[in-house]
Formats: sequence, structure tokens, C-alpha cells
Amino acid sequence: MRSENLRVFANGAPIASVRAVAVHVHNESFEVRTKEKGTYEVTDQVQEIVQRSKISTGTVTAFVQHTSCSLVIMENAAPAARRDLEKFFEELVPEDADYEHDDEGPDDSTSHIRMALTRTSEVIPLADSRLQLGTWQGIFLFEHRRAPHTRKIFVTVMGD
Repeated sequence: MRSENLRVFANGAPIASVRAVAVHVHNESFEVRTKEKGTYEVTDQVQEIVQRSKISTGTVTAFVQHTSCSLVIMENAAPAARRDLEKFFEELVPEDADYEHDDEGPDDSTSHIRMALTRTSEVIPLADSRLQLGTWQGIFLFEHRRAPHTRKIFVTVMGD
């Protein structure tokens, strides 16, 4: 819904006129069941939420509500690229180091450190009701724990 032009004032004098636009917001969540460490593509699930939102232009924020996994935008055509990422993190943050926090096992601290080095959210532009990802980009849940987990991802679509 659009409104009339709004006048912007400074020191009592009009300095600009702007058109007010109502921003629509759509929220949904979905779950991803992981089997083990690794990357799990969620691009299609996020795009489906965008379609249901009926918002054509704006931004999409995906957020994973956990401290032992993360979200990344990564190569989605060649699985070797994701395997290289996973191998890199195994070497960067090895499980056999001397970590103090191991309440849930030897991958407890490593999973939290890996999450802190990546992200728990991604923001993607939206145009024509489509995620504006590059040709070979996908959105991935990056599971940092060895055991299977059910992860919850929240998606917020904002725009008009």
C-alpha cells in the first residue's frame, strides 16, 4: 500500500518530499535433518518461502537458530568445492586439540568455533520473486556436529 508524498522538514522549513511505501514482511521456518557433519543445500526451501510470501522485491534473511551449525553461500554445482570447505575446517579447527568445553563430546567446542568463524544468517536480495544468487551459488546449512540433528531455519522476506 502506498501513501501520499511526505514532506521532510529541518528547522521548520521543508527540505524534501519522499514517497512513503509500506513494507510487507513474511516469516516462516523449516527444519533440516542432518545425518553428520557436512553441507546440506536449502536454497529450494528458501525460494519456496519467497514464492509463498508474494513479495517480489526486497531482501530475504535466513537464520539458523543453533550454535553448532551455520549457514553459508557456497558453490552448488561441484560437490568437490563443498568437500574442500569441509576438509579445510577439519584442519583449521581439529577435534583433537585441547579444548575445555566438551560437555557433549569431542566435537562440542569445535562445532561452536566453526559456527563463530562462519555465520548463522545470510541476507540475499530479492527481485522478480527470485533469490538473486549467482549462477553457481546456493544456500547451505553447514553442520558442524558428527551426530544427526534437526536444525531449524527461520526465513524473513521483506519488501513489496
